[in-house]
Amino acid sequence: MFQHILLPVDGSPHALNAVDVGIELASRLGARVHTVHVLPPLPAVSYVAELLQSRSSYTELAKVRAEGYLGEVCKRAAAAGVPCETEYVFDLRPYVAIVAAAAKHHCDLIVMSSRGAQGLERVLLGSVTHKVMLCCDLPVLVCH
Repeated sequence: MFQHILLPVDGSPHALNAVDVGIELASRLGARVHTVHVLPPLPAVSYVAELLQSRSSYTELAKVRAEGYLGEVCKRAAAAGVPCETEYVFDLRPYVAIVAAAAKHHCDLIVMSSRGAQGLERVLLGSVTHKVMLCCDLPVLVCH
């Protein structure tokens, strides 16, 4: 069965619900989890002097936020007795980073929330979860 489960998180309550499902499944199967948080890089207009000065503060704040999200997952995994590793990556396309993390860490299942982009953005771009399902050879458990 599944031995290494990837849990993508974005800090939302919906993502944490999927984390809880993934951790419960890992606990029952004796599996381990790997958690990834994808951070958007600083916008491409960084040639503006103001943005150049704020680049390091943006990166530091993003890392602190990511570490908070990842720490929460580790706390939940530890409470369930499930081994947990974490990482954060910078990428404009979260679905690409999620699929890459699954391959890099030899995960055999991805558990994630069905909630993603809302409104017009979702209509035009599609949800991250949907894109992961289309681009990945692994099973994806979608939590509503």
